[in-house]
Amino acid sequence: MTPGLLLKRAAPFLIAITIWFWPIPAGLTANAWHLFAIFVAAIACVLIGSFPLLTAAMIAAGTVVLSGTITPVQAFSGFANTSVLLVVVAFIVAQAVVKSGLGKRISLFMVSLFGGSSLGLAYSIVLTDAVIAPAFPSNTARGGVLFPIVLSVAKGAGSEPEDPEKRKLGGYLMFCGMASLAVSSALWLTATSGNPIAVQIAQKSGVEIGFGSWILASCVPALIAIFMLPLLVLKLFPPGVGKTPEAPKAARAELAVMGRMSRDERITALVFALMVAGWVLADRLKINTTSVAFMGFGVLLVAGVITLEDISKQGDTLATFLWLAVLFALSGQLNELGFMGYAGERLANQLHGMSWPALYVTLTLLYVAIHYMFVSQTSQILALFGVFLDVGVRGGVPAPLMAFALLFASSYFSVITPQGGSQNIIFAASGYLTQRELYKLGFLVTLAFTAVFLVIGTPWVYFVTR
Repeated sequence: MTPGLLLKRAAPFLIAITIWFWPIPAGLTANAWHLFAIFVAAIACVLIGSFPLLTAAMIAAGTVVLSGTITPVQAFSGFANTSVLLVVVAFIVAQAVVKSGLGKRISLFMVSLFGGSSLGLAYSIVLTDAVIAPAFPSNTARGGVLFPIVLSVAKGAGSEPEDPEKRKLGGYLMFCGMASLAVSSALWLTATSGNPIAVQIAQKSGVEIGFGSWILASCVPALIAIFMLPLLVLKLFPPGVGKTPEAPKAARAELAVMGRMSRDERITALVFALMVAGWVLADRLKINTTSVAFMGFGVLLVAGVITLEDISKQGDTLATFLWLAVLFALSGQLNELGFMGYAGERLANQLHGMSWPALYVTLTLLYVAIHYMFVSQTSQILALFGVFLDVGVRGGVPAPLMAFALLFASSYFSVITPQGGSQNIIFAASGYLTQRELYKLGFLVTLAFTAVFLVIGTPWVYFVTR
């Protein structure tokens, strides 16, 4: 092991030890501070490339329990979390779309319409997500709809995650799909469950927001961000494939060769359609979205579309389940122990005395940056949204302007890390992008989204809410 690698491996442990033995700030318990030390070290592992995320998460899980920082029930609660389970089941079900041939058929159809370029394919994915978003109160459920399509298009175009060059098209499309879920949630009030929660908190500051007022405020900055996304990612992560003028014609010819849908395709299409309908109507019918995914999974097993052998080959799915469940639980416990609320309030209180425009921008940037510490949009909303909004309003920022800035950020910041929202995990686990690439693209795209919503969104929201 080289000295450089040894230092890189040792760095997260040094970070954890330094924070652990640092004097505990007044207002925090020892357990909250020690959990923070371990959580920061786990994230640092990925940021500096010390260990894979799974390795970091497993070490963190063992440490928090063996050190007595939190109980085993608290540390492993993420394994029973419905959002985590939904991600894993949706990922397995997505494989049925590919295996049955339905994915190939869908990808050929998309290529026949938009396959003149990789940019055209990306726009078809992003715009499809923007259109269906208001009917899906769950980013994860919507990701479960988009991912099989993106995966099938990538494989249909010959892009494989194992190939260093050919993976680039798949990586480009995967990240566009993942980032699309973030920004389309800012466009529609009903596109993610966190939005209504934040709206209820905003009401306590006298800001009344309905579906109509939301779309009026969001339409200009969100639509600009949506149309900018494929072009931006194209520059940041070139897919290696530009114009493909012969692709649409070839796709139509192959569709003709495929002929009518097979039995497995028809079953998969029906099950998938029913799952989508269940996710869309989940709130109205008072059914659990994860249960819908499990039922669809069960039907596909009974029909033989997916077999136990297929599941046994999904090693990445198990790894994803393990690290997501652990980080989800640790982040939740940071919130439960009061660390997130404490940190947010202390940071915000340091900003008193600033002019309201400067305070507005600073609070928004801080709110976005702090999401590095969260693996759930809703948990950050519950911990910090009210605190930041209150500090902004008391500092002179117009309440509607501050509220909408934080509301929109609560959606678009989810792409800042691969664990920044449970909907990301399906795309991150595809293998087309490395953890380092995901963090780099996440930072740059989030920065671009923030610039659009601040520079263009601020005057627009101020105008329509006066």
